[in-house]
Amino acid sequence: MSTPIAIIGTGMAGLSAGQALVEAGLDVRYFEKSRGSGGRMASKRSDTGSLDLGAQYFTARDRRFADVVQQWRARGWVGEWAPSLYQASEGQLSPSPDEQVRWVGVPRMSAISRALLGALPTEFSCRITEVFRGDQYWHLQDAEGKNHGPFSRVVVATPAPQASNLLAAAPKLASVAAGVAMEPTWSVGLSFERPLDTELDGCFVQGGALDWVARNRSKPGREPVPDSWVLHASSDWSRHNLDLPREAVTEALHGEFAELVGCAVPAPSFSVAHRWLYAKPTSSHQWGALGDADLGLYACGDWCSSGRVEGAWLSGQEVARRIISHLQ
Repeated sequence: MSTPIAIIGTGMAGLSAGQALVEAGLDVRYFEKSRGSGGRMASKRSDTGSLDLGAQYFTARDRRFADVVQQWRARGWVGEWAPSLYQASEGQLSPSPDEQVRWVGVPRMSAISRALLGALPTEFSCRITEVFRGDQYWHLQDAEGKNHGPFSRVVVATPAPQASNLLAAAPKLASVAAGVAMEPTWSVGLSFERPLDTELDGCFVQGGALDWVARNRSKPGREPVPDSWVLHASSDWSRHNLDLPREAVTEALHGEFAELVGCAVPAPSFSVAHRWLYAKPTSSHQWGALGDADLGLYACGDWCSSGRVEGAWLSGQEVARRIISHLQ
């Protein structure tokens, strides 16, 4: 049996790479610091249902990704979301002219990552802190001091600031990753016992603390009750309030939401706040992926491309293509 390939991270980029490698007959092993897969496409489960606290939806513009999304749709993994969409500027709400097709995981965003991961061997709650090479093979060390390996190649599929440390064995790659800036986002989920009296399902917000709000139950496959909402703070507000206590973040964004939505907004029956330190890259890049084929060390992620879910998937495909090409 061939020596497996290690993939660090089970977000869209890592899962895309792994799927392509497995389809090519290669053996992969995943390592994930969280308890579940999906990265920024993860969903939060609670007593009031699930909430998509990270990526709210995705679009498919590249033909290759569009074809894959249609396959996911046929398998019941995704559905088209056609929200009553608004935009807000200077406190004024108006219908959004944006008519692009939006896709969401069904019955939650994390359903896509769970389906892609399937039964592939994965070490969850395992934070890799070092990637090092022995005489012939790669090895990983986790935060508990445990070593994993050997591996023929390693794919680092984490946000750029985390990837730069794991790419230390390839200084040029590490330097590129270290130069990528990523913005934070505070995300808040709110549930209300009675539906709010508004036609709004989603809203792009300009100015103030909020950047985006979405009615979770308007997405296909979601629970009809209770009335749950996801609020995303702007990158600027998140950056200036990075260490604010979760309760204070929730209170601030709840207040902004109440002013925005144009109807009575009571105290929520449930609330949760999550801080995404590396929510999105500040700019797009055209690398596709990074790699040193001779060393067998690679990196992929949305930060190598467009910064979107589609970009992450394409980056994973590119890193797999490079590995397969080098083996031929």
